[in-house]
Amino acid sequence: MANKERLIKYFFTFTGVLSTIFLLGIFFLLLYNSVPAFRKIGILEFFTSARWNPTSYTKPTYGILSLIVSTLMVTGGAMLISVPLGISCAAYLAEVATPMVREIVKPIIEVLAGIPSVVVGFLGIVLVGPAIAKIFNLPNGLNAINGSILLAIMSLPTIISISEDAITSVPEEYKMASLALGATRWQTLWKVVIPASSSGIIAAIMLGVGRAVGETMTVLMATGNAPAMPHSFLDSVRTMTATIAIELGEVPYNTTHYYALFVIGLVLFCITFAVNLTSDIVLHKHQEKLGT
Repeated sequence: MANKERLIKYFFTFTGVLSTIFLLGIFFLLLYNSVPAFRKIGILEFFTSARWNPTSYTKPTYGILSLIVSTLMVTGGAMLISVPLGISCAAYLAEVATPMVREIVKPIIEVLAGIPSVVVGFLGIVLVGPAIAKIFNLPNGLNAINGSILLAIMSLPTIISISEDAITSVPEEYKMASLALGATRWQTLWKVVIPASSSGIIAAIMLGVGRAVGETMTVLMATGNAPAMPHSFLDSVRTMTATIAIELGEVPYNTTHYYALFVIGLVLFCITFAVNLTSDIVLHKHQEKLGT
């Protein structure tokens, strides 16, 4: 039995180390291929210029500021929609819904998480886009609002599932003590349960942000893909993921344009890694807090 446990321990250690090696390998691959672009373009120009036009015959430009702003704009808009809806739905499922309703709603949320992003993007083109164009009197609805709505839908399952787990894990003694002091059920939920599970909810939000930042096909199809600096949510935008997906398959190898796309990948990797690392730290602290 001891040998079997030792083998299991070695196996999990090996998989953990292998995952770390893969992660570092991806980072150094992106960094290695980004160095030629930094030498040719310059780090300051790359991150401060808002003009991305690498195919210009006169003077190619490689500023990704507009791409970063577009990515943050679409992600922020998605969180403004998905966070209130996700936390409210999680609180309802954990504290209010009957067992029968919970058994019906939870599988629907899981199915929503499994919808391919290309299907969500298609629905954004044929349903959400025309509705936005009609409401705001626009020529088309392929803009930042469209992308934000679709990313919010795709982030909801992650936020709901993890937030519900965090709310459910709040000790029953907290609720009983609040009710014993005369608080109503809604006051207990709003002022005791949700604050006690705030760390887990924050982790859920951060994971939702990571889900939205890394999405490619949906924003490629539904945001208009205009690389100019956006001024409002009614403007067409192009995110970093969409830029890589559109251009990497056709760019000549070993050119400045080719290496510049690796810089975008490196920036995107760092943003996603920071978001997921933060959520993991917050979730770990939440679990430690509940353990004590």
